[in-house]
Amino acid sequence: MKLVPNLLVAATIALSFASVDVKSASAAILNYAFTVDSPLTKGNGFFSFDDSTFSNDYNPEAPIKSLSFNFDGDSTIYTKQDDANYSDFPLVFKTTSLTGQTYFGLDYQFNDKADPSSSISYEIIGEDFTIYSKTSPNAELISGTVSYRQVPEPTPLVGVLFACSLGSMMKRKVASMKKIKI
Repeated sequence: MKLVPNLLVAATIALSFASVDVKSASAAILNYAFTVDSPLTKGNGFFSFDDSTFSNDYNPEAPIKSLSFNFDGDSTIYTKQDDANYSDFPLVFKTTSLTGQTYFGLDYQFNDKADPSSSISYEIIGEDFTIYSKTSPNAELISGTVSYRQVPEPTPLVGVLFACSLGSMMKRKVASMKKIKI
């Protein structure tokens, strides 16, 4: 009798981990968060892309599915439609950082929406953030850095929590059945 509940718990946990492995091996929508840090301003954003849409070029790139960014303390939200070269951009590309870590980086250029009369533009390319003047594009005003981190999918976490909860319930049930027999 003790073997059946233990097998059920083990099978449930194995299935939840098996579904995580299968999901990560197939094409998927990947979600990333990014942070901009410069001496003048800071900001946070998110983007997503379909990893099956990468081009077959020497430098593979894929279109962004969604993008949202805003500077700290500013309610203006920048989206992919705000890219200066929208519909061909923004793009995501695979690159390697100076530390040797491979990551996905953005190629995104946008104008100051908070003050449309401003000549200020912003550009994110990989780990580089630049603030420059549209009237004098060769004069770099401010440089900064961009850091990225992948946002985990909630589905695998839910599977693990479900498996642990089911195991806990089965353990309680077995314990209560033992008390009844005694």
